[in-house]
Amino acid sequence: MLNRSTRGHQAMLYRFKSKATGDVVMLEPNGRQVLHILGKDPDGPGIILPEQMAAAIEALRAAVAAEEAEQARRREEAQARGDEPTEPLEERVPLRVRVAPFIEMLQHCQREGCEVVWGV
Repeated sequence: MLNRSTRGHQAMLYRFKSKATGDVVMLEPNGRQVLHILGKDPDGPGIILPEQMAAAIEALRAAVAAEEAEQARRREEAQARGDEPTEPLEERVPLRVRVAPFIEMLQHCQREGCEVVWGV
């Protein structure tokens, strides 16, 4: 994790690094969510080994599918009530979009046989 000052307040960032790709940087809530999905500790440094990447990619894709199913269910319920579907502000950028660069990083690192680290 990295602290960076932006106009007087601290913005917490996660910086995921590998030897095979450029860094992937996420805001703290998004980085925590990704690490939670992967079953990793968001509070310290960590590593995803090449042999763990297929499962990590699958877990992220399953989370995306679950989020999309939940959004579809909410839309259908709202339409059944005659309401306009509303999405919480944090969901306006769907998980699919937020994790796409990270999934690409994992796929590339898996092919190259190198790990992804953060917090180091």
